[in-house]
Amino acid sequence: MAHHRGPRHDLMPLSEKRRLAKDRRQLHHDADVVIVGAGILGCALAVALGNQGRSVLLLERSLKEPDRIVGELLQPGGVAALEKLGLRDCLEEIDAVKVFGYDVIYFGEEVRISYPANALHDGGEIEGDEKSHTDEMRGTKRKRPEGRSFHHGRFIQRLRQKAMEKENVEVVEATATELVRSEYNGQIVGVEATVKGEKDCFFGGLTIIADGYASKFRKEFREDAPVVRSKFWGLELIDAKLPMPNHGHVILGDGAPVLLYQIGTHETRALVDVPDNVPSASIANGGVKGHLKNVVLPSLPAEVRPSFEAAIDRDRLRSMPNSWLPPTTNKQPGLVILGDAMNMRHPLTGGGMTVAFNDAVMFSELLSPTNVPMLDDTDLVLKQMRAFHWQRKGLSSVINILAQALYSLFAADDSQLKALQMGCFHYFKLGGNCIDGPVGLLAGIIRQPFVLFYHFFAVALYAMWIYIMTGSPLLIPVRMLSSVGVFAKACVVIFPYIFSELRT
Repeated sequence: MAHHRGPRHDLMPLSEKRRLAKDRRQLHHDADVVIVGAGILGCALAVALGNQGRSVLLLERSLKEPDRIVGELLQPGGVAALEKLGLRDCLEEIDAVKVFGYDVIYFGEEVRISYPANALHDGGEIEGDEKSHTDEMRGTKRKRPEGRSFHHGRFIQRLRQKAMEKENVEVVEATATELVRSEYNGQIVGVEATVKGEKDCFFGGLTIIADGYASKFRKEFREDAPVVRSKFWGLELIDAKLPMPNHGHVILGDGAPVLLYQIGTHETRALVDVPDNVPSASIANGGVKGHLKNVVLPSLPAEVRPSFEAAIDRDRLRSMPNSWLPPTTNKQPGLVILGDAMNMRHPLTGGGMTVAFNDAVMFSELLSPTNVPMLDDTDLVLKQMRAFHWQRKGLSSVINILAQALYSLFAADDSQLKALQMGCFHYFKLGGNCIDGPVGLLAGIIRQPFVLFYHFFAVALYAMWIYIMTGSPLLIPVRMLSSVGVFAKACVVIFPYIFSELRT
């Protein structure tokens, strides 16, 4: 389908340009950019590009408040990106809870992992709150960085509200069905969609696909599919007594990890990782509900069990696949795939939204009108997307690799992984940089992959040391030989994810 972009009106007054752009969006469904998906990334991009004066069409299948069990914890690095986007107030009026770090509970023994104070990020420091600059000028100690946890749907609705308030952003309830290509060169020029049951088309100089983990467009442009080896099953606990309020809780035992974090004044989210084909969740053993009652419930801290058991009996069980999808470079003229449609990691570390908001910041900077005057300049856009692919890795590769590697350790299912899991917990117990480094990476504050590699292999060496020194002194030579297998397992865990980040 041929599409006429219309004349440029460089000498026209700004008010007239805006009126014409609005007419183009509303009457002709034509804009500078079409974004498919008004989720975390789609809304952030719509606001960021709208702030730059771009005309934006934002399409979303349903504008009702979503009801999901993930996307509920925003790390400090994500809060900082949200502030850069001018969207920090979206965390207000949704009963969000401050998060100061993690409580890791290993077979009943716990260690507090607080976000690091005065952590460096991009040569500056992450703020704990808006007063931190003033505090520093006064010579008082700066607050530690803070994350936020909340109901996903409430947060999404605040983001959508911000997009709707932008003069040059049009939010449309529409289901995108297929991409529209130019009949001259095959370039993507927009999307076909259904609006209230009727077919329609939406055109843009650039089309951005941000339709989430179950993207309907992804498979057209890449051969690999997301890898799923487990699911998170979610429960909502009411008035749960947590061992460490205002902290995320990671509970480690014989099985896969359990996460607990408050998402409102009275609500706490429990996410239970259930690997595929685990025998305790078989139909014969009562399915997932049987697994939750027989395996998970006894492993929880005593004060959490009453609210967890009540939630099992009350809640409808819901799950989300824990997906792994390495990033790839966008190469299709006229099209950019972003967010979970392009890159996913295990949600254990709560890094997805932090990556998304930082991607929105970087994307909008690289494609700003100064760098890319016209978004239908496909050669220039693709050049900037190659830069985007590599520049985002300071943060995204750290969070991607960390999430996958930590999950392998926390869901340990053999003796070598269990040795690494124990080594990881005892490494945290050393305190100091053995906490600040790993949690700085997790929080999206430290953006240096080599810091991740340093701590991961420090954990592996410490695990070897503990493995060698545990038990009878007579067995030390034998255990020294066996410990080589622990280090080899660490390499097997991390190197595939490092290699996946190095490809284009």
